[in-house]
Amino acid sequence: MDAKPDTLKITASQREEIPASHADLFVTVRGSSLMSGSEAMRKAKEVSQLVDELVRFGISAENIHLQGIHMEASSGALLKSSSASYRLRIRCEKLDQIPDLLDILGLQKNASLERIAWKYPDQAARERLLEAAIKNAKERAEKVAASLGVKLLGIYQFSENTFDEEMPFPQFQAAAPQKRALGMAAGAEPSLGMDIQHSKALQVNVEIEYRVSDFKS
Repeated sequence: MDAKPDTLKITASQREEIPASHADLFVTVRGSSLMSGSEAMRKAKEVSQLVDELVRFGISAENIHLQGIHMEASSGALLKSSSASYRLRIRCEKLDQIPDLLDILGLQKNASLERIAWKYPDQAARERLLEAAIKNAKERAEKVAASLGVKLLGIYQFSENTFDEEMPFPQFQAAAPQKRALGMAAGAEPSLGMDIQHSKALQVNVEIEYRVSDFKS
């Protein structure tokens, strides 16, 4: 086995705050009837009413997905008239629309917003940070090598890892319109806060072992 050559190990990191580029809103709609498949979006009254409102607002129908249906039957019989909860995922590609989307959901008495999943332009950011970290490592290696009186000959080993840190966000449940109005008028309704803009920290770390010439005596 070949002996390891003389090397110089350098580590470098690059960190950046990345704002969200779009978001997925996860919504549960309680329906008075049970429909399945594509019929649910068109024929379940409470679901189709919400979908129509969203489309009128400007959300593309392709960005509204039915993710699941939970049947609620008191008698135990699987009847078409059984009530159901419909789980929807709504893709919002323009984050400045989120306040208006929350208003639309708040006016739907059968709809509850469960959570918002923020989406980021990760790939472009990772590549940019990786390039910057490698550049920083190279510059540092050149300075250290010059101080030690050796020359950089090439790369012996390279590794990288990415640290992704997203702050937790509060859960939110849409209040019925009449409750919201009451709260605004009398101050009885507690404030339901949530993030409508979000960012996360992205950090790329690199560790590079450079092959170097013999150390001067």
